[in-house]
Amino acid sequence: MNPEKTYLYLVPTPIGNLGDITLRSLEILKQVDTILAEDTRKSGILLKHYNIQKPLMSFHIFNEHKKLTGLIEKMKGGETMALVSDAGTPGISDPGFLLVRACLQAGIKLECLPGATAFVPALVKSGFPTDRFVFEGFLPHKKGKQTLLKKLAEEDRTIVVYESPHRLEKTLVQMLEFFGEERKISVSRELTKIHEETITGSLNEVVAHFKEHKVKGEIVIVIDGKKE
Repeated sequence: MNPEKTYLYLVPTPIGNLGDITLRSLEILKQVDTILAEDTRKSGILLKHYNIQKPLMSFHIFNEHKKLTGLIEKMKGGETMALVSDAGTPGISDPGFLLVRACLQAGIKLECLPGATAFVPALVKSGFPTDRFVFEGFLPHKKGKQTLLKKLAEEDRTIVVYESPHRLEKTLVQMLEFFGEERKISVSRELTKIHEETITGSLNEVVAHFKEHKVKGEIVIVIDGKKE
């Protein structure tokens, strides 16, 4: 293993529009020996679109612990790899952290390429302050969710969280309870896609909207920080 050579690349992939991948990302995907994918079927669509033919290996939250040792040994043996998630940057609410840590512990050089991350466009287009913000990823499904929301209600920085469509309405109602009716909130869905939509207003207004409109697609919620 050459300590100066990069053996693992974390490659961001589009969050919707396939045209949002960078030229460098395409170059890396074409040159590595193996591509580790959260869902090989979804990643296969992207690779086929850009005529990239490389071996795909499944790497997701249910098998990453089991595969770590084998992957590290392969990279020590000279194999180069790219890690991609279904969408966005690996490691941001997606698999990646454990592999990065294992590579660092083994002295394996890695690089993370810049690229698509869902919370960035949602944060910027919310109109809330972007100089200081806190990213919480996906909120707990049950245990600890209300405790966390109570804590976040006192946060004076802009808050960003991810949510799934079938839990959106319940989460917004809980936020209404802890943040109050007038707290400003922005909900973005289907970012970069044909049906992209962002609803911004008071929590009371946004809750009323989504009680009338059922949604699909991944969702980013941005909440204005508490004002004095």
